[in-house]
Amino acid sequence: GPTMAFKDVGARFMARCLGYFNRNNDAEVTVLVATSGDTGGAVASGFLGVKGVRVVILYPSGKVSDVQEKQLTTLGQNITALEVDGTFDDCQDMVKKAFLDVDLTSQLELTSANSINVARWLPQMFYFMFAYKQLKALKKPLVFSVPSGNFGNICAGMVAQKMGFPIAHFIASNNANNVVTRYLDTNSYDPYPSVQTISNAMDVGNPSNFIRIQALYDNDINILKSNLSSYSFSDNETKTALKTIYSNSGYIADPHGAVGYLGAKTYLTNHPNVQTVFLETAHPTKFLDVVKDTISVDIALPPQIQLVIDQQKKAILIENYDEFKAFMLKF
Repeated sequence: GPTMAFKDVGARFMARCLGYFNRNNDAEVTVLVATSGDTGGAVASGFLGVKGVRVVILYPSGKVSDVQEKQLTTLGQNITALEVDGTFDDCQDMVKKAFLDVDLTSQLELTSANSINVARWLPQMFYFMFAYKQLKALKKPLVFSVPSGNFGNICAGMVAQKMGFPIAHFIASNNANNVVTRYLDTNSYDPYPSVQTISNAMDVGNPSNFIRIQALYDNDINILKSNLSSYSFSDNETKTALKTIYSNSGYIADPHGAVGYLGAKTYLTNHPNVQTVFLETAHPTKFLDVVKDTISVDIALPPQIQLVIDQQKKAILIENYDEFKAFMLKF
């Protein structure tokens, strides 16, 4: 896709739908987006120039890669970037609070393009369906290992399963932000502030979609455990996986895909007779510093990245919800 991330599919689908349904509406719709990396760029590209839609992207200062930042701060037109002094969870909390703020909702038509909006991730069901179509001839139980941050992508797979696709099991592969891994181990769900890792798109301390996953399994942790495993991996383990994948296959993964790979390999140790599939997140050039430093290989920049890499960043710095609200009321 145009931003070299898996979220392009859902973001462009949602943008086209919103443009279509808003075609006879004279009032502008404002799309609020919190991003830990790839969502912002995918939404910015998908909604660029869409009639009657303005996009405001909140991203944590210093916690996205250079390429990710350029993709969400350089497009202009109907796209505005707000650089937040905080974490992704701070950005996400501001977006959620805005939807409950009568001062804003009485003046603005607000919607979200985060995975808190199911329209953003429902099209991602096709990833799981296409994988099944390619692998069903193996006649092995199919297990998906999904790098998980806000848990939208894995939720899409679970919805596909509920619709009838014969997926045997899911693995939520986490980095150090491992609230779900700990929940499945302890039966206690304890969100905490996110910590920064080299797989930054998964740096989420309180994943929005996990409450949906719990609902899919009737809020019964035992039913959930029968269909979901979760493992957590450090940055060092992730770098080792990047090296292993490249050494074994010549494939250059991104750090998030490497976490997914580790989840698949871990599950296989006790379940050797299944077919695992680990999902990727984005092109490795979006995390060039980490990948190049780890496997010492030159990676050519795709044309989509070349388009933005030398563009000038334009972002507005904010520190808290009051500043965000003041900006929105003047917007």
